[in-house]
Amino acid sequence: MSLFGRITLPVFLTCSSLAQAPPRPEFEVASIRPSAPLAQGQVSLGLHIDGAQVRGVSLSLRDYLGIAWQTKISNISGPDWIGSGRFDISATIPAGSTQAQVPEMLQALLADRFQVKMHREKREFPVYAIVVGKGGLKMKEIPPDADAGKDEPKEAVNIAAAGGSGAGVGVNLGHGSSYSLANNRFEARKLDMADFAANLERFADRQILDMTSLTGHYDFAIDLTPEDYRAMLIRAAISSGMVLPPEALRAVEGSSEGALGDALQQVGLKLESRKAPLDVLVIDDALKTPTAN
Repeated sequence: MSLFGRITLPVFLTCSSLAQAPPRPEFEVASIRPSAPLAQGQVSLGLHIDGAQVRGVSLSLRDYLGIAWQTKISNISGPDWIGSGRFDISATIPAGSTQAQVPEMLQALLADRFQVKMHREKREFPVYAIVVGKGGLKMKEIPPDADAGKDEPKEAVNIAAAGGSGAGVGVNLGHGSSYSLANNRFEARKLDMADFAANLERFADRQILDMTSLTGHYDFAIDLTPEDYRAMLIRAAISSGMVLPPEALRAVEGSSEGALGDALQQVGLKLESRKAPLDVLVIDDALKTPTAN
């Protein structure tokens, strides 16, 4: 008789229960509703966490997928409609859970309510690489926070919360990190190069990878020509889902990405055109309308 043949049933059940994976974290309660239409020429969107309350405002399914699986939205492949419809999410984090578990909770919510089915694969893309220029870096690294590495802060946290209009764009990345594009100027506060590259994609025609090997955080500003500033504003509006008139789209088509690279030289950085294999989240199936609350 085998070893397993001599194990009594109660002992077997105990061993089996110990081997089971822990249940995935889920929100205590959650609702998903279509967003109200954006005001003309205005945009305000993002994911906001305040204590146990999570609030998503005017984000597309593609946006939520990117936050949930911590993937750039440019690396999410699926039908066009996953980037067009906008939804508001209101959810409560259960007692004993942490803000760090919110992406996993969002995964569970999207899988349940949108019936999302997906797989991952590698694809090669044309990209821009941010590298340090020959003249060296012209930004001063800011000292690390005394609270770095401690437990999550008690205050509210914004995850890629953004607002904008024809007068400019402002993005709060949380934990004191932010940037703005206004008055022909890009200004950053407490921004690391990985976040800078990821967010600069809002204003470019392809993905941007950080290849600087820089690990610090920086405050810096980049002055732009009026033409480049206008093109960057238009690209930001397109990436946020705003519908623009044909003349605005033609202005972007005539803009030069080389001009953006020239502007980066002010802080000792440059853009290089390359090709790179990237992980892609492929959406195989999903509901256009989430199931009822």
